[in-house]
Amino acid sequence: MSFLRLAVCVFGVYSMFLLWAISQERLSVPFQSLDGKTSDKFKSPIFLSTCQSALSSMSALVYLFLRRRPGQTLSELLGISSVAYTKTKSNGAANGTANGHVRSNGHVSAPSENPSSKSLLLRYIQCSFFITFAAPFGFAALSHISYPAMVLAKSCKLVPVMVMNVILYRRAFARHKYVVVALVTLGITMFMGFGGEGGKKHSAKGQGNTTLRHSIIGMTYLLINLILDGATNSTQDEVFARYKVSGQQMMFWINFLCTLLTSSISVLPLPHIPVLHPSQGGETELKSALEFLRTHPSIIYPLAQFALTGALGQLFIFETLQHFGSLTLVTITLTRKLFTMLLSVVVYNHKLTPGQWAGASVVFAGISVEAWVKRQDVHAKRVIREEEKAKLKSL
Repeated sequence: MSFLRLAVCVFGVYSMFLLWAISQERLSVPFQSLDGKTSDKFKSPIFLSTCQSALSSMSALVYLFLRRRPGQTLSELLGISSVAYTKTKSNGAANGTANGHVRSNGHVSAPSENPSSKSLLLRYIQCSFFITFAAPFGFAALSHISYPAMVLAKSCKLVPVMVMNVILYRRAFARHKYVVVALVTLGITMFMGFGGEGGKKHSAKGQGNTTLRHSIIGMTYLLINLILDGATNSTQDEVFARYKVSGQQMMFWINFLCTLLTSSISVLPLPHIPVLHPSQGGETELKSALEFLRTHPSIIYPLAQFALTGALGQLFIFETLQHFGSLTLVTITLTRKLFTMLLSVVVYNHKLTPGQWAGASVVFAGISVEAWVKRQDVHAKRVIREEEKAKLKSL
């Protein structure tokens, strides 16, 4: 049964996120208008986020109801009736997280008052803000760098996660993580430095050799996206460390709050704001998005695929995390990102130079070091538990 569940989780993560990646890249290129005379890019990233977060919150809610225990109230189902607080362990490790350790001199006392559901909701709101403003920067980066470059950079989320954990929650990290960061940084530098496709693409448009400028803009957007992602992940680690909530409960609340936030932004007549509101000034993003759907109906299928596969993929992610742990999840997502990059190269005919393949290999080697060390840690802990059980039996 356990093997079957793992097989289903692996298949779900692979299939959903590979389809999601194809649709995401398709949404970043122009769509032909209904009359066939023009091709235009979709410029409503907040609307994209609304579609995905709405479906994700609904799928999480359906999942929670399907797994509902007899007699469980709605507030208990959603994890807000009585928030259980988890004290930090005496060795300084944050309970439930593998990203770092809280700096401490021993035991960390709980605060005078246990955190309430209000403080938990504030953490969820914080995550929803980070996610809402991270997505447009990732979407905008695709106008300046290739999708394989973006996938490779997104595989390096460990770097901003480490930085934001240190800044926001004062966590220290094991030495091998700094080696991983060095390899990842070197690999990304090689990938971008040996790139040749971007220059050809922009030169063909008569813009001259603008490879460096586009790479800098694209990587700047992506860096902002990764920093906000790192802040999201570190806050989620903090929630799991301090509160007894399930992954599906967190998934529901964060996506529900994201939907409220993005929906509110979508109906505001904001001025033109690069990246965040690239539509015409004074026009609501919801109006411009619906108008684009009416005049470019070919976008409907990839948009629906993007939202649906992202929502279902998150369920498989949290199911894997709940039953098999972060080590298995890291292994699955690492190989999935490799296949995503290869699939993008095949489907959209990206041309990578030998130097770029070498850079990608260095990046995945660095991430593999992280996965191998985690496996060694898990094995060591298992050996210690078996030795303790043997001692107890001998008494």
